[in-house]
Amino acid sequence: MHAVKGSRSLAFAGVLLGMLLAQLDLTVVVTALPMIGAELDAGPAVAGITAASLLTATVSTPIHGRFGDLYGRKMAFVLAVGLLAVGSAWCALATDIGSLVAGRAVQGAGAGGLIVGAMAALGELFDRTELIRRQGWQVAVGAVASLAGPPAGGLVADTFGWRWLFWFTLPVAAVALALGLAGLPGRRADRPAGRLDLRGSALLVVAGTAATALGTVPALARSPLWTPVLVVVAVAAGFAFARTQTLIPRTIFADAVVVRSVLATTLAGVALYGTFTFVSLAITLGVRGDPGAAGLLLLAMTGGSLLVSSCFAVLARRWPRMTAWGRWGCLTGAVGLALIAVSVPLGGVVLLTVGLVLTGGSFMLVVSAYTVLAQGRAAPGEMGATMGVFTFARQAGGVAGTTLLGWLALLVTGGFEAAGLTVVFGAAALAMVVALTCSPRVVTTGEVVSSPS
Repeated sequence: MHAVKGSRSLAFAGVLLGMLLAQLDLTVVVTALPMIGAELDAGPAVAGITAASLLTATVSTPIHGRFGDLYGRKMAFVLAVGLLAVGSAWCALATDIGSLVAGRAVQGAGAGGLIVGAMAALGELFDRTELIRRQGWQVAVGAVASLAGPPAGGLVADTFGWRWLFWFTLPVAAVALALGLAGLPGRRADRPAGRLDLRGSALLVVAGTAATALGTVPALARSPLWTPVLVVVAVAAGFAFARTQTLIPRTIFADAVVVRSVLATTLAGVALYGTFTFVSLAITLGVRGDPGAAGLLLLAMTGGSLLVSSCFAVLARRWPRMTAWGRWGCLTGAVGLALIAVSVPLGGVVLLTVGLVLTGGSFMLVVSAYTVLAQGRAAPGEMGATMGVFTFARQAGGVAGTTLLGWLALLVTGGFEAAGLTVVFGAAALAMVVALTCSPRVVTTGEVVSSPS
């Protein structure tokens, strides 16, 4: 028993460290982009450094999830860490912007695997009560990556040079790999062998790449030529994927609770992830350009996530209905986003602060509740595929939200001043209301079934 507990503790430490690496690698380069662009003479192409990693991290999640179902969590973790390490070394050695963007794409593919692999592995290793208790650690990792990533990246780049942003990844990846190899389970002998759907994977990559490019590259999103081309490619590849794929088992969608949870997760991604780009603009208007006050308000949003995370880990063990927690998260997000929308034209810092705290708390509740719900309802042989669907839905929703909310503001007001931001956050609040109506309401005994088998 002690050996089993020790193995699970090592696995948890490994996947947690892997998640931290994955999320840090998506944020640490932000403040170093001007330095990188100047050294490599990148010009506007410097935007591809962040777009490439976000793109591959998004589209690779269902593939990594199914790979783990078929070949075991240990092998999937080794693959993800390997991709992240290779991509990091590639970036560190890059001599031009094209090579750096390609390395970032490889790095993002590894990051996507670490995120979805962690959720699938935890769903297999721990029962529902333990999953709830450990959600706080996962949210803390996300908060550290979001809050500390950009300033830490700037410090490392200024002190050692931007290439060390990628070199420093390698020793940490080695530690994560050692922990994962020691604790993660391999492929179970009682599960039927299968093959990864390569054709479906390729179609998913094409569809996801086209859609994500529209959400991350403004020049493509506003191009009269490329916008319709990418839309047609995304729709055609997505349609072909839906008709022919075996990458995502169709039995996942036979569960109405899972289907409604995926819809709610997608809409929450649109509203919560999709507004991240605009939060700093709203804060700047609210504090009238005071950088110190802006930093405090960003801390308020992160603090909301951490506070609710701590409360959730305690309260959800006593009131374990994840469907209720998910609906509460959607309602909290709708109120928080509405308060931000109202505060922008009024200039109310108090309203803005409360809105940021509620929005941060909503983010944590929605992610935690629907992740635990999905982990509890997924069949053991489909845990990775189910987690891949949820992760893809959340991230793709965020990419789509950034694009759609931005387009809406430009269409209605012509810019991102107070009126435009009011439109952005008002529309996001409405999306959270729709997410609330889509959220599963019927609680069955299957909701709380999760076996660490």
